[in-house]
Amino acid sequence: MSVQPEISQRDLRSRPEEIMDAVQAGQSFTVTRDGHRIGELIPLRRRRRFVSRAEFAAMSRSAPDLSLDAFRADQEATAEQRADDPYGR
Repeated sequence: MSVQPEISQRDLRSRPEEIMDAVQAGQSFTVTRDGHRIGELIPLRRRRRFVSRAEFAAMSRSAPDLSLDAFRADQEATAEQRADDPYGR
């Protein structure tokens, strides 16, 4: 586990563009005030939207086999359930 560099509140105020560029590039920081750790500045995780065909095929090969009969039974059991009528009370 790598240790995050510490930056003071003063550094954050005096070098905001440099620090934000580093965060955008994936760097995390621990923010301090008067020598005490008060928080973390971490990049947001970006969700992938596209999975390549090759990657999908590789994931599918390691997926467990599905039972068509069990799948249909689950569908039928779900379809038979009725939601309570909120106005029926």
